[in-house]
Amino acid sequence: MIKYTFILLASLLLPMVTGCTDTNLTHDIPVVPRPAQLVPGSGNYLFSDKTTFVVENEEQAKVANSLISRFTNTAGFTPKLNIGSTEKGEIRLITDTSLKSEAYLLDVSSKEIIIKASDSKGFFYALQTIRQLLPASIERQSPSDAKVECVIPAMNIQDEPRFGYRALLLDASRFFIPKENVLRIIDCMSMLKLNTLHFHLSDDNGWRVEIKKYPRLTEIGAWRVDRPDTPFPARRNPKKGEPTPIGGFYTQEDIKEMVAYAADRQVEIVPEIDMPAHSCAALTAYPQLACPVVKDYIGVLPGLGGRNAEIIYCAGNDSVFTFMQNVMDEIMELFPSRYIHIGGDEAQKTYWKKCPLCQARMKKEKLADEEDLQGYFMKWISDYVRSKGREVIGWDELTNSSFLPEGSIILGWQGHGQAALKAAAKGHRFIMTPARIMYLIRYQGPQWFEPLTYFGNNTLKDVYDYEPIQKDWKPEYASLLMGVQGSMWTEFCNKPEDVDYLLFPRLTAVAEVAWTQPEKKDWALFLKAVDNYNEHLAEKGIAYARSMYNIQHKVTPENGVLKVTLDCIRPDMEIRYTTDGSEPATDSSIYADSLIVTNSQTIKAATFAQGKQMGQTLVLPIVWNKATGKTMLGNKPNEKVLTNGIRGSLKNTDFEWCCWEKNNRISFTIDLQKTEKLNTFTIGCITNYGMAVQKPKSIRIAVSDDNETYRDIAGLNFTPEEIFREGTFIEDLSMDLKGTDARYIRVTAEGAGPCPADHVRPGQESRVYFDEIILE
Repeated sequence: MIKYTFILLASLLLPMVTGCTDTNLTHDIPVVPRPAQLVPGSGNYLFSDKTTFVVENEEQAKVANSLISRFTNTAGFTPKLNIGSTEKGEIRLITDTSLKSEAYLLDVSSKEIIIKASDSKGFFYALQTIRQLLPASIERQSPSDAKVECVIPAMNIQDEPRFGYRALLLDASRFFIPKENVLRIIDCMSMLKLNTLHFHLSDDNGWRVEIKKYPRLTEIGAWRVDRPDTPFPARRNPKKGEPTPIGGFYTQEDIKEMVAYAADRQVEIVPEIDMPAHSCAALTAYPQLACPVVKDYIGVLPGLGGRNAEIIYCAGNDSVFTFMQNVMDEIMELFPSRYIHIGGDEAQKTYWKKCPLCQARMKKEKLADEEDLQGYFMKWISDYVRSKGREVIGWDELTNSSFLPEGSIILGWQGHGQAALKAAAKGHRFIMTPARIMYLIRYQGPQWFEPLTYFGNNTLKDVYDYEPIQKDWKPEYASLLMGVQGSMWTEFCNKPEDVDYLLFPRLTAVAEVAWTQPEKKDWALFLKAVDNYNEHLAEKGIAYARSMYNIQHKVTPENGVLKVTLDCIRPDMEIRYTTDGSEPATDSSIYADSLIVTNSQTIKAATFAQGKQMGQTLVLPIVWNKATGKTMLGNKPNEKVLTNGIRGSLKNTDFEWCCWEKNNRISFTIDLQKTEKLNTFTIGCITNYGMAVQKPKSIRIAVSDDNETYRDIAGLNFTPEEIFREGTFIEDLSMDLKGTDARYIRVTAEGAGPCPADHVRPGQESRVYFDEIILE
């Protein structure tokens, strides 16, 4: 990746590093997010030890120094800085009050660079554009003997953001992210002109900010038990007395340092203290704030928590409101942000329904139900925060109540974020971070190559293609949309590098959606800019994901054969493949169209560019049997993977596993096209305990000659102990068909129903996933 990107960049900048000759540059100037208007010029500007920046005042000087200081380690010199409009210099920052806040004009010629903006934000963003176009070594943290020539192309840019709110959520609760890593992420955000860090500082899994009035929040609430080698959803709750070695927190001095560091980079940190749910860490420290009907041990949760996650702040206890008020006082002292996030998501009302204090509060305030009790709770804290001159943001569950806090801003996350429109209909502003697209915890590439996480794919292309303003919106909704947010949840992160891997390079796509007007977006140009940005990441020591180079496969049965399609989200990659078991190479066959397979074979494929392999090798072992390629009656797309010759991986969402919406009775039928002698029926079944994916209660095989009259010939039954085993594993369920002759095979299965009380997902309906039918 690094070598390949260097080749691309070198070819782009070759005229620049050989001298200041006039060169007709193309529109392929690699900047992300894409500017509103970019006109290439002729030639280039070469920075030297004689380069002088001229600024009008100390505020501009501070912004200019953010770039000037970077030359020392890279080029071996530090450009001069003069303050005063009468001073002379090649790079000038000039105030233009006609420009909007954050907008800038950047005019680069071979002799000078003129930057115009109305505020520090605009000047800073212009300098970030220059920073991206400089060699990646501009990110060096220490001096080097290898000095690099610093050149940027001549151009004229007129730029301003599409949205004013351009955000990243960073979840430090589920995985404590060290301060140094947070600072580095903030710097990477600023290069992309993202201006808001939504800092998720409290949850069931850890309280991460020092509150001096309540020291137990970090003494107790910041630490949890260790569940090594167990995925987040499958982790068992803590037992009283267990050691709690995992966690950490930020001191108030840490927070002040991060806030100041972010402010210097035009990033505002918006803190989130989640309430009334996601509060087990706080309640572990101060259990008297839970409803008095809670008798279970309250501990900081290492995973989802099951029923323990239903333990939330008591809405009928006045001391809870005093606690929240005192916490908010310290939070608002630490964070000078315009906005304060108060949570409001996923609050189960199990204990509120039983709690005499909560029920008394409902009666006294004439509240219709527990949803309105949450509305009352959120309105109270919102009113308090607003009384201190701040504005409130909350998750879209706030719209479930008739008590939508006055002036509140709704963060739309569920599904495609549509719940936020309920608030827009009432005149509330909103921000979009739909889980199905903008949650960066999801898989960012073909899952066969990715570390374990949740659900389906949100690739770089998926995020890039996201358009927040939908055609069916009422016109006034668009004016209430403040912006967009990428959300980095950390359930599956066990070290800081895991966070980096999931963030980058998808954060570039978040920035493109937030800054660039849709009509200006260009996928091919964006990829070149991403390659360039990734070089800067590599210089900063960030191991970004290379998922965009990997191949997604699809194998579909069609009339007794298999159709294999291969795809990479990067159109600038060649896909080369082999079918003889050898590794793909630069001289292997080029994939141009779908492949037709009629027998057992192994396809290997990889992406290539400039004579080098770019992605990991995809290995598709296709194993043929009597069911392979045969038709599934009913032609349901999800069932086609049952006869496509490909086994699923340990990720049940990898598109090779078939699941059903209703699991109480699963039924599907295979047409073998002719009568066959059937000896053994085998079907692959996966267990993913943490996600409530379990074996069925029973499975039955019936056969027919005419698809009308069926006779049962085999079956399996499983006990609850067999079904609800813990772990993630694949089992082949086999049945003896005793040489039966038949053309049609009907499979019926019955799901196991709700997960038992001692399950990590108690009461949740278990689901069945099958991958491949093998008939012998």
